[in-house]
Amino acid sequence: MVLSGRTEAFEPLVTPYRQALLALAYGLTRDREDAKEIAQEAFLRAFKYLGRYDTSRSFRNWLFKIAANAARDRARTKGREAAALAQAGRESPRSPDPESGRRAGEFRSDLDRCLSVLGPREREVFILRDIEELDIKETARALACSSISVRVNLSSARRKIRDAIRDKYPHLEEGQ
Repeated sequence: MVLSGRTEAFEPLVTPYRQALLALAYGLTRDREDAKEIAQEAFLRAFKYLGRYDTSRSFRNWLFKIAANAARDRARTKGREAAALAQAGRESPRSPDPESGRRAGEFRSDLDRCLSVLGPREREVFILRDIEELDIKETARALACSSISVRVNLSSARRKIRDAIRDKYPHLEEGQ
């Protein structure tokens, strides 16, 4: 229906993807306001270019590709790609249990530190592949690169994160 030009049909089409798209944008930027703007831009672009959507492919992955491109464009225009992708997250939501809230905050902080060691492409690949669980081909399509590039960047990202975790927690050894 939306492909035939019915604009009111667009809302129910994208509603299931709002949180996932916002989470992806936040993962790429580590900034809540940038993430909101990128998600909004991704939805606007999706609406504008809906006629180009290949219905034989996943709509979710198509949206993710648009969001990744919007994040790159935003970083480029602001002239701060490295800073935007490496910026640590703001405060995490409060938990009713102070201890679990503290642990969640520590985990978020540790995750941000681990992700900050990644380059922009490694971060994109890691988030799409290991967090959003896209397969290699879907990740390559979303980032407009080859499957080999995804594999190389994913391997590098996983190694860097593993090293960052070992540095933070030297008492942890594989197999224990």
